[in-house]
Amino acid sequence: MRSVVGWRMAAVLALAAFTALAVVVAPGLLAAAAGPSVGKSVPHSTADRLAAASQTAADSDPEPEPAPDPEPEGEPEPEPAPEPEPNPEPEPEGEPEPAPDPDPQPELPPGPPSDERTLVRVATIEGDLAPKSVVSTHTGLFLAQNMMYRHTISVYGRDRELVRTIPDTVVLEDFGLEGPGEPVRGSPVEAAVSPDGRHAYVSNYRMYGPGYDRPGGDTCSPADNVDESTVYRLDLGTLEIDQVIEVGAIPKFVAVSPDGRFVLVTNWCSDDLSIIDAELAREVARLDIGRYPRGIAITPDSRVAYVAVMGGSHLVEVDLEQLTTTTIDGIGRGPRHLVLSPDGRTLYVTLNAEGVVVRFDLDTGALDRITTGAAPRSMEIAPDGRTLYVVNYRSDTLSVVRAEDLVVLQTLPTDDRPIGVTVDRATGEVWVASYSGRLAVFDTA
Repeated sequence: MRSVVGWRMAAVLALAAFTALAVVVAPGLLAAAAGPSVGKSVPHSTADRLAAASQTAADSDPEPEPAPDPEPEGEPEPEPAPEPEPNPEPEPEGEPEPAPDPDPQPELPPGPPSDERTLVRVATIEGDLAPKSVVSTHTGLFLAQNMMYRHTISVYGRDRELVRTIPDTVVLEDFGLEGPGEPVRGSPVEAAVSPDGRHAYVSNYRMYGPGYDRPGGDTCSPADNVDESTVYRLDLGTLEIDQVIEVGAIPKFVAVSPDGRFVLVTNWCSDDLSIIDAELAREVARLDIGRYPRGIAITPDSRVAYVAVMGGSHLVEVDLEQLTTTTIDGIGRGPRHLVLSPDGRTLYVTLNAEGVVVRFDLDTGALDRITTGAAPRSMEIAPDGRTLYVVNYRSDTLSVVRAEDLVVLQTLPTDDRPIGVTVDRATGEVWVASYSGRLAVFDTA
């Protein structure tokens, strides 16, 4: 009899536990069944950690006044008029050599750590350039995005020779999209390379041609209802556009998750973030972010993304599994570019409005700051995580910063209006793009 009673009591207790669990879990399951919560703010531990940061840090960096509209992102004003016809690089006789196959590359060449190297300028690249950004594929190529001023992407090799100029002209119908039945053009802004090194995604500031009659600019809002734009995918083996993906209005930064699943794009004029499923080659979600979203950094496990809100003083943390967002306040005015340390525990932020780079400890919420120059725009981190490379747009300089303690190790002159920077993992070279129409190459002395 004791064993039967014990069995019955155990069954009753198990049923009670299961019922309690169902009460807790069911709302989450119902929410998941209803679809992702687009633009919803939820409590998140990172924001809580930041709120609990030391009072000393808060006193030294008080909450700033609401930021005014950011200065234009650096596009020369006024925009060229009339719009020039496409001017692609003349093709050489025969097909150019195909891009090298993506082979694994060493993190850095043999030698000292990145923060123990001294950089010097070793080369200047000129040509039909107006680069907004430059990105290393880490497989031997560098992509320079020339906006609407050239309507091209210039591709260079490690020998600093031009490999190919890719015009941004496409026929939308050729890529399964609705279009006017004739060519349209983009305006390449930024690029991001897939983890396998086989593709690059390039954002187009806006599209040009029939059907695009509501152009946006650097001062805008969702109420302006400007034209939406696209992201191109480049095949890095053939150096041709093989996908065109529709996104929001005035897309700026683009990032690929380390697992290759998602491509994230900040849309400057629609104040949101496009989430593209890389396998489906289409946008699958769009999250409200805030005024003038810009930089993106994604954690090594591909679960969380951070987005800079350049029209404010905060970041937005995006849960890429639940598609929910959390605001991280108190970062500083005009956050523009983000990079994460290799271990994903430290976030670095350029503050365009303050001339400052911020180090944000994601475990403790602690903030540290260093002044680098006027209008720090883009930034890159060395693969060993020990050095930051920051371009200061209005100081015409490249700052080499030790990441551990935010000490400026070098301040190097650049060409006029440096705007983009990248590091080649295999060689340690640092390439800087300037609106003056040049690429500068820095290497170890």
